[in-house]
Amino acid sequence: MKGNYKFLLLALLIAFASCSFTSKTFDDPDKDKLLIQLITYVLDNGHFDPQDLNDDFSAHVFEDYLNQLDPFKRYFYASDIKEFEAYKNELDDQIKAYDVSFFNLTHERLLQRIEESKKIYAEILDKPFDFSKQESYSADYESLTYVKNKREMKERWRQQLKFSTIANYDDAISQRDSNIENGSLPESVLSAQNEKPSSNGDKSLAELEKEARDVTKRSLDELYDFIDDRQRKDWFSVYVNAIVEEFDPHTFYFAPEDKDRFDVAMSGNFEGIGARLQKRMDAIMVNEIISGGPAWRANELEVGDQILKVRQAQEEESVNIVGMRLDDAIKLIKGPKGTTVVLTLKKVDGTIEDISITRDIVELEETYAKSSTVIKDDKIFGVINLPKFYVDFENYNKRNAASDIKQEIIRLKQEGIEGLVLDLRNNGGGSLQTVVDIAGLFIEEGPIVQVRETGQPKEVLKDRDKSIIWDGPLVIMVNELSASASEILAAAMQDYKRAIVIGSKQTYGKGTVQNVLDLNRLVRNNSNGDLGALKFTTQKFYRVNGGSTQLEGVKSDVIVPDRYSYIDIGEKDQENPLPWDKIDAVDYELWGNYFDYDTTIERSKARMAANEQLKLIDANAKWVKKIRDREMYSLNYDAYKKQMELNEEEAKRFEKLSEYQTNLTFNSLPYEIELMEQDSVLKEKRDRWHQSLAKDVYIEEALNVLNDLKMTYAIKNKVANVKN
Repeated sequence: MKGNYKFLLLALLIAFASCSFTSKTFDDPDKDKLLIQLITYVLDNGHFDPQDLNDDFSAHVFEDYLNQLDPFKRYFYASDIKEFEAYKNELDDQIKAYDVSFFNLTHERLLQRIEESKKIYAEILDKPFDFSKQESYSADYESLTYVKNKREMKERWRQQLKFSTIANYDDAISQRDSNIENGSLPESVLSAQNEKPSSNGDKSLAELEKEARDVTKRSLDELYDFIDDRQRKDWFSVYVNAIVEEFDPHTFYFAPEDKDRFDVAMSGNFEGIGARLQKRMDAIMVNEIISGGPAWRANELEVGDQILKVRQAQEEESVNIVGMRLDDAIKLIKGPKGTTVVLTLKKVDGTIEDISITRDIVELEETYAKSSTVIKDDKIFGVINLPKFYVDFENYNKRNAASDIKQEIIRLKQEGIEGLVLDLRNNGGGSLQTVVDIAGLFIEEGPIVQVRETGQPKEVLKDRDKSIIWDGPLVIMVNELSASASEILAAAMQDYKRAIVIGSKQTYGKGTVQNVLDLNRLVRNNSNGDLGALKFTTQKFYRVNGGSTQLEGVKSDVIVPDRYSYIDIGEKDQENPLPWDKIDAVDYELWGNYFDYDTTIERSKARMAANEQLKLIDANAKWVKKIRDREMYSLNYDAYKKQMELNEEEAKRFEKLSEYQTNLTFNSLPYEIELMEQDSVLKEKRDRWHQSLAKDVYIEEALNVLNDLKMTYAIKNKVANVKN
């Protein structure tokens, strides 16, 4: 992917330099127009499947953009939409002309409507809701029409707020009744809504209803605090993404702050103090201390502390960050490794103090691969969990998924494992190069994936390293959220008959490759500030057998039901996905071994069919689907409560799911045990992971499959030796 990025950047720069159009249009001082120019040019010249900017494209952008601005249809009026519709078939022309007048109109109107809505929700939540009234609420927001006047707008807000509050009301009543049952409150008869509180401290329904409204209002106040922090550039990013996402679901514009977050997510590390922050009203609060980071090592910053001021070590004056945007506050706190930042804190106990923290590289440990050993039937097996295919795009030689997996396998082999489970469940993908390198750990050499871009011959990415790190039994675990790079690895191992794939009916179905282009590198002498980056689809990848994983994903050898079985969450359920297709297969040799895959798969299927836990999981998945698809809700409390009780009663039959326990014990490797002596947080994380593995029916079956593979290998190998 890194090589593709360099080639693409060079090609685009050459294209810009050789075109007289470039010198005239890429120095526009208007940052919004410049962004449109850059992005449309890059997509037209670099996207795998460029779109025609026509009236149909315009209409789709129009609809999607407004849906993103106002998904619950509680800001805009029908008259606003009618005014906007003058642009419905004109946006393609505006985009070509780098005209942002439609955005300007909608942005100004949105801010106006948001201000109006503050008064509406405050006024509605100032008065009690009548939960004895018979009325219903529809959560089918897509079918809602825009309101015609202020009366209808207020009614829409009233219904939505009442729907939010009835759940809070039910929670409050349940908590009170629980307190009574536990003896913390005296027994009393349920009060009428207008009853005054009793002298014994028991709360009336009227008080509970008010508390429920207060909870709803606090939630909205926090939401609007976040909305008020958004600047014009943030809203413009929404508009830009409404345009670029028409190309495909994985093409996305990153504003500067979003690009930073993407880089951190992909590399698994950043330079800073190692604390996660959140904003509550005007306060910047510490939400989490990252294990092993500078703040964790200093042991002075605590979860719940409020950061009042920030000062760099070389500066004399502190900057007050109370009321500041969270992103702006984070910029002041983060900084290069080795530099010091001074934080003025309001501690949890209310005291004020200054602390100094020297910044360092912060590694997000749960981003990285982790492994464990487990004993089954007197055999030691290894389990590796890989959350994503991480890499530092600026330096591949730094820590990455492939080098970590290799190291974990070597460590597991030192423990004498006889089989390996590679868990790719919920792994959304990442670096293409790491996939090729990881696949090469399990085969001698050969093609791993085919890559094609529009108008270019296909490229075959191969493992050229003849060394094999693991040649024993291998099981790969996937589910519906295993995507992209996960699908490449699972498909390659399946095509080579190198591993058995266990999981969902199919994986996510993302068969496309994206590159991230720093837009700042395309503009000389840029005086407009950081322009952000564009992630866009440049290629499609194909299995070595020629089939695409696009839409269809990877079909598991052994299909097991899970919570996502009946929920639409794959690529095929996204808007504007690229189609499935097929190209010629590439020459490759099946893995030469004595593993009896067919017999092992049949045994696994038989166990799955008889497994009561999996039958219950399947029934639960169907029930979850039914609950999710429900759109009508009663706003009458008695009817609402009755439905909740029915749901709770039905849910009881699924309680056994959480009680499931295997007889397996999982253990950390020696190097981690040494680390845990110094890091109690790491020990707690690994203990939780091991406990979840011991309750995981899928891991249990993966180990059964490894055991069967080991047995069939021994039998076939013995037969082969006898024949020889």
